Amino acid sequence: MAARVRALVMLGMLILAPVQAQVDAAPTCPPTRSDALGPFYTPGAPVRDQVGRGHALTGVVKSSRDCRPLGGARIEFWLAGPSGEYGDAWRATVAADQEGRYRFESHLPPPYAGRPSHIHVRVSAQRHRVLVTQYYPPAGAREGRFDLVVEPAQ
Repeated sequence: MAARVRALVMLGMLILAPVQAQVDAAPTCPPTRSDALGPFYTPGAPVRDQVGRGHALTGVVKSSRDCRPLGGARIEFWLAGPSGEYGDAWRATVAADQEGRYRFESHLPPPYAGRPSHIHVRVSAQRHRVLVTQYYPPAGAREGRFDLVVEPAQ
């Protein structure tokens, strides 16, 4: 009887080992940390990929479920203009390409009221929760990378 139980346990381990290996190999993508929407968000930003010159921000929109790119995701950006004030000239909506990639160019936003330089970001993708976050460019940086990982809707 004990030999039969051992044989069944070994058979079960052989059957389950590939399943566990697949689970262990599944990619993990922690969601991007959310951040404050801020008081200057206005829906309906114009579709464009540039609101200034001097800083190019690129990245990929991905799902936290499986790290797959989310083509067609909509990314809204808004930031303070060179004088430190928000306005329509400093807002944009960009669509991610089929591989989830995006590119947005702007000036480096100035720090104001004790806040560091930052760009507000709002991401929406089908069957995923809306993400609101902020990108904090390093001082003097001419380019930056900011992958955006969103969570599936419940």
